[in-house]
Amino acid sequence: MVVIGSINMDVVVTVERMPLPGETVAGGSVHQIPGGKGANQAVAARRLGAPTALVGAVGADGFGAVLAGFLGAERIDTSLVRMEHGPSGTALITVANGGENTVIVVAGANGSVSPARVAEATIRAGDVLLLQDEIPGETNEAAARAARAVGARTVLNLAPFRAPSPGLLAATDVLIVNETEFAELVEAPRADAAAIAERLRAELTACNGQPVGDVVVTLGAQGALARIGGEVLALPGRRGPVVDTTGAGDCFCGAFGASLAAGLPATAALERANAAAGLAVGRFGAGPAMPTATEVDAALSGV
Repeated sequence: MVVIGSINMDVVVTVERMPLPGETVAGGSVHQIPGGKGANQAVAARRLGAPTALVGAVGADGFGAVLAGFLGAERIDTSLVRMEHGPSGTALITVANGGENTVIVVAGANGSVSPARVAEATIRAGDVLLLQDEIPGETNEAAARAARAVGARTVLNLAPFRAPSPGLLAATDVLIVNETEFAELVEAPRADAAAIAERLRAELTACNGQPVGDVVVTLGAQGALARIGGEVLALPGRRGPVVDTTGAGDCFCGAFGASLAAGLPATAALERANAAAGLAVGRFGAGPAMPTATEVDAALSGV
């Protein structure tokens, strides 16, 4: 399995509630936690048992060394993670009681992950390629085209949302978005689960007029909706404590990709992804919060 994407240091501040515009509130604590959508997805996939290679970049700073060490300890193939001059990618995150969060991302070294880097990755027939929107859009398109050319499957997480180019959309096998990103994708107001399900049953086109095939819409505590092979599926939300929702979508994507790579059908892969994300929100932080295969299996079996 191959992930091409971002690697960030998350600087996380806890608060009792989110501040209003112009307001100052007291914070509870500050943490530096490895994250970034690409890294989070790679960790989630590796912890579910998928051999995973990550293509990305960190900065030549203290954060870069910590991030590289964390990924190596997770037994991810980091031979294609470069150390670039300048700062590492950084995310400034505020987490309130109940798990609500806000995130500001500064790209840093992630901006150097250019289309030329795609040629360095070994993508084979039958592989699963995971992409997100914290690296340049042209890199995602080059990667998806390369995967399609060799018979690999591409899973694209449109987060943070950026309108996909026609070439990227045409070369993507599964799109994963949350409800806000789905609204932007189909150029419609944000809707509730019932309205999203109705739209999934109809012919979908993206904001550039291109047809949309398989798509998964994550709904937070309400679970997820998916259109796979023309069939609309609903996955219920999983009950449990919510500590921090940061990285839950990344966990879902990584677990889904790992399950596809293991040969599971899409429906079973979605169930594992839903269970994994439900576990991740019960823990603080992003990268280190990703569950293991044993934990996901236990959750699915009701243990």
